[in-house]
Amino acid sequence: QVRLAEYGGGLVQAGGSLRLSCAASGGTYGVNMGWFRQAPGKEREFVAAISWNGGSTYYADSVKGRFTVSKDNARNTIHLQMHSLKPEDTAVYFCAATWGDIRTPTYDYWGQGTQVTVSS
Repeated sequence: QVRLAEYGGGLVQAGGSLRLSCAASGGTYGVNMGWFRQAPGKEREFVAAISWNGGSTYYADSVKGRFTVSKDNARNTIHLQMHSLKPEDTAVYFCAATWGDIRTPTYDYWGQGTQVTVSS
């Protein structure tokens, strides 16, 4: 069982930056991890993913060039560094883990989510 805990959300002005983190625990060897988000009234959408060893990454087009996902293997923690934030980035951000490929739409484990609010 993989357990995930996100932290680092908050309120930021448009154009600002924020870093989210997600600590994984449990049987995590070989698990790929990712970030999703869900805005009010919208479906949850994929944001970014990183392979279990940090060697491969994958991004949604909407965040490419602005967001960077990274992994601290020693701490079993992934980070989502967000720059040039826009009001449309406002959402609850979820950390997730999958035994499948990083491009899979199906994730097996989910964190509780952390709120990111970007003011205009």
